[in-house]
Amino acid sequence: MFDIKNYGTFEKIEPIKKGWSSDKKYYVETLTNEKLLLRIADISEYDKKKSEYEIMKRLAECGVPMSQPVDFSICDNGKSVYSLFKWCDGEDAEIVLPKLTETEQYVLGLKSGRILRKIHNIPAPNAQEEWGTRFNRKTDSKIKKYHDCGIKIEDDYKIIGYIEESRYLLEGRQQCFQHGDYHIGNMIISPEGELRIIDFNRSDYGDPWEEFNRIVWSATVSPHFATGQLNGYFNGRPPMKFFSLLAFYISSNTLSSIPWAIPFGEHEVTVMKNQAKDVLRWFDGMNNPVPTWYFANFYI
Repeated sequence: MFDIKNYGTFEKIEPIKKGWSSDKKYYVETLTNEKLLLRIADISEYDKKKSEYEIMKRLAECGVPMSQPVDFSICDNGKSVYSLFKWCDGEDAEIVLPKLTETEQYVLGLKSGRILRKIHNIPAPNAQEEWGTRFNRKTDSKIKKYHDCGIKIEDDYKIIGYIEESRYLLEGRQQCFQHGDYHIGNMIISPEGELRIIDFNRSDYGDPWEEFNRIVWSATVSPHFATGQLNGYFNGRPPMKFFSLLAFYISSNTLSSIPWAIPFGEHEVTVMKNQAKDVLRWFDGMNNPVPTWYFANFYI
């Protein structure tokens, strides 16, 4: 770490334990009272991290409210790669939202949807594999891992049945840059009440509508925020095809969350099983693609 540029100006370095990333993360304060976020990864991830950093510079230039990129290079005598960003001051959105009025939650949701539109303005590379082929393969793998893991969701046949009958929706979908983990757990609300987006380390390219597969976390805490996010993204009520694909992507994610949770212990498995119950309830046993948390008549 000592060979990081301007390391001598770092007055305070505190490790950050929150989150699922394999990166080592640190909160940094400099001698000039600048607040920074330092991320360190293994040198084997150099190409991935460099690409991620360059995309973040591009997003920042497009006006996405986020941690502004500061520096990127190699450290630890060539064993690691680091990315340095300006720190986003504020509180986690999942903590702040329940303290706000329904209208305030909805307004922040609108903003999050409009920010996501900006993120999705970056197109996928021309050589990107066709989406239907790629995601159908991914879906096959998710279903197999679920069947093999030995832990079952109640009424799982309804989720699997919906996935199988909805695969045709994947054909011909356009692709773009994705944040990769877009939900209130990766959003900060500043002291001034402004929304900031963090943690782009799961970014990818794919169907922009797949990005909503994580909205389950937002809807659980604040249905009004989740409703606002959809309306902000589409500048009004989303089309029916979106809801059909939303139910598909959430179903796919719900299945894969069970084998994913197993290494993290019984508590995480229980969280995911409970979320699966919520999903089935929201979509009326997968009979209605418009989730019950979507307030169709809530406008300001």
